[in-house]
Amino acid sequence: MRDKTPFIKGLYAIIDSTYAPLELAGEYAGSLAEGGAKIIQLRAKGTPGAILLKAAQEARKALPENALFIVNDRIDIAMLSGAQGVHLGQDDIPLKEARRLLPSSIIGVSTHNMEEAKRAAAEGADYISFGPIFPTRTKGDADTPKGLEALHKIASSIGVPVVAIGGITEATALSVLRAGASSIAIISDILLATDIREKTSAIAAIIEKG
Repeated sequence: MRDKTPFIKGLYAIIDSTYAPLELAGEYAGSLAEGGAKIIQLRAKGTPGAILLKAAQEARKALPENALFIVNDRIDIAMLSGAQGVHLGQDDIPLKEARRLLPSSIIGVSTHNMEEAKRAAAEGADYISFGPIFPTRTKGDADTPKGLEALHKIASSIGVPVVAIGGITEATALSVLRAGASSIAIISDILLATDIREKTSAIAAIIEKG
């Protein structure tokens, strides 16, 4: 199996239905890709399958070949939409079962501490997300912010790419990158911007320059 870790880098933009209407998923995906996002995830907790599948198909269709499209939680939607991967939470289907269904796909796992991160890496995750790094308004049930020091410890201890997530903005992106993150996931700072493409481009440029 080819090494997929080189693909987990740059800006990881998340289309979250909390801020982005699913009927506009294609438009959001296109704007994010045009702005320089390398990875685009579609996240819509509790959305009926038929609605989510249509949104995923529209988002996938809007993306260029060099962009990675990831579906949150739903392996079935990832498979049917042609997504390159799926992102799993701690309470989702076990990683080994996901790998059985998606042997060649990128599989990421949400983690919130060293134990979860090491377990996900040992079980074969292609990348982990770690956070929240800062206070976040996207997830009301989010853990206590972990901070940059914890991110650095995780990034220097885990043998897979680490995607930092949670409360990250254009103003803090560089400090997060310098703490060791391979990629930076951003939701509200982009989706609530007046010009999504412009905001994405500004953050992507910061990450590219490092």
